[in-house]
Order: sequence, then structure tokens, then C-alpha cells
Amino acid sequence: MIQLLIIKPSSLGDIVHGLQVAASLKEQVPDLRISWIVRDIFAPLVKSCEAVDQVFVFRRMAGTKGFFELMRDVRKLKFDWVFDFQGLLRTGLMTWRTLADHKVGRTDAREGARFFYDQQVPLPPGGRGSHAVDILLQFAPILGAKPELKGSLRFREVEKLNLSFVDGRSGAAPILIFPDSRRAEKRWGGFKQLTELLIRDDRSRRVVWAGNNYVPDKDAFAKEQFTNLTGNTSLMSLPALIARAGWVISNDSGPMHLAAALGIRTLGIFGPTDPRLFGPYPLTSPTNHVIQAPVGALSMLSAKEVFGRFQRIDGPLRSSGSGAK
Repeated sequence: MIQLLIIKPSSLGDIVHGLQVAASLKEQVPDLRISWIVRDIFAPLVKSCEAVDQVFVFRRMAGTKGFFELMRDVRKLKFDWVFDFQGLLRTGLMTWRTLADHKVGRTDAREGARFFYDQQVPLPPGGRGSHAVDILLQFAPILGAKPELKGSLRFREVEKLNLSFVDGRSGAAPILIFPDSRRAEKRWGGFKQLTELLIRDDRSRRVVWAGNNYVPDKDAFAKEQFTNLTGNTSLMSLPALIARAGWVISNDSGPMHLAAALGIRTLGIFGPTDPRLFGPYPLTSPTNHVIQAPVGALSMLSAKEVFGRFQRIDGPLRSSGSGAK
């Protein structure tokens, strides 16, 4: 049995990328047991991932006391390998404090974290201008695996959640929208207008807003075609909710990355960030699509433009019948 500890405390999108790599390692490396250090606010998602066998919860708001409590628990185990996927001072210190034969980190680690590693993985051929998934995949050859995604990302209990209330007429898969983003400059303001266009276009499909922060809809839409779950979307239910969707439309955010990782048709809306580096992975997948605002300014991207893009990619799927879930 190979004991691996992955350190990736945050954020949601980065954790999703790490989980994709963990699932690929599990697929390729026999007798691999994966433990994970994650922040408490993201722990439910990591705990539910089938690729992860044990979770150590980092309570960041507990300060120094929380750090030492965490490492006391981690040091009860001896690991063969520790992979620092984050590459910051805090995670470098976590790496240093673990009991492990080999401590591996990123070549592009910051804040002096690289001084705590025995080994550093190289960057992919694209260098620092590579997608985060490609950067993390460079850890795979350390364990004799190929630096590519293998297998599927799966979550426990997904099938047990009854989410039929989000379906449209005759069980039509919903269009799931995540209208919020952690950073204001990545938050597009046209979701209300886009929802109006989507509802008018196809009355058989329900539009569902989701996310951990409440976004008011002001009762603008008919309840038989619209559900607002913002402020009421837990990380435990997030994989099941996304897996039920026919489409996910989102800002550059963690749920967008999770939708892409689960193979759900995804349309990412981008402003100042580069979709080649931060978009749904991989952009070459027929299920992953993006639209970027002119000169990176989301205020210049209209709902009609986003809806037009959606129609162009959704139409062929619907006419061929492959758009049904």
C-alpha cells in the first residue's frame, strides 16, 4: 500500500483540479491510499470524493492553534509521499511537519515554500502559462503514472439525493446557472436577462440558479420554470445537482470547474481572466465552451450575445437528440 498525502486546502476550483488528478492517480497506481489536507469550508466536497480515503480538516480561522492541532493529527501517520499542490508558505510548512519519506512540491511555488521540499516537479511544456490541471498533472510521473487524466471523478451518495424538483416538464434536465463569483471582477451582471431569454426559448426546461451566496430574483420568473437555490446550495449536494443538469452556465468559478470535471455541458462566462488558463478543462472537449467579454470587460457583454452563443452550441445537440439526459 502506497500512502500519499495531498495538501490542497483551497480554493474550490483549485480543489476540483486536484481531485481530478487524485482520481487519475487512483486509476493508474495500484494500492494507492490518498489522504488530503483541506480547509473546513471545502471539506464536505473532498470527503465525498471517492478518490480520497482520509481527510484532515484545516481550520484556518483557528490561527496558530488550529495549525498545530492539524499537524498533531497528521503526524500520527507516516506517509510514503507528500504532494504540496498549493505551493505557498503555509502548505510548505505543512509539508515540512509531516512524517514522510518523500516531500514533493511545485517548481513555481511561492513565499519560500520550495525550501521545504525534497523534490520539485517541472512545469509542463507551456510553462507558467499552462492550465492549473496540466501543472498538477506533472506530479503523476513521480508515482509512475502518466501526466494525463484517466478514469472518472466520482462522488459518494450522489444517487441517493432526490433532486427531481429541479427537472423541467417530462423530466427535462435543467439549465443550471451559477450567477455569483468569489471575485467581483469575474461576476457578470446579465444573468437575469439571460434567464428570461432561456425561459422564453424553451418552456420544457427549468432554469435553476445555485450557489452558496444568495442572489435575489425578485420573483421575476414563473415558479413552474424557475427555481432559486442560491444561498441554499451545500457542497454536499453540489456534485449531485450539477450531475443532474443538462447545461451549466457560470462565471469563472469553482462550480464551473466541477461541471467540466463531471462531463456536463458547460458554458463559462469570462471577463478579465484568460479561459485558456482558467477555463473549463480541457477547452478542446466538445462539452466545454466559453465566451469572453470584449477587452475583458464583463459590462460590455450582453445577455443576447451569451444567449446567441448558447443557442449555437445547444441547437445541434437538441436536433440530434444528444441533448437529452
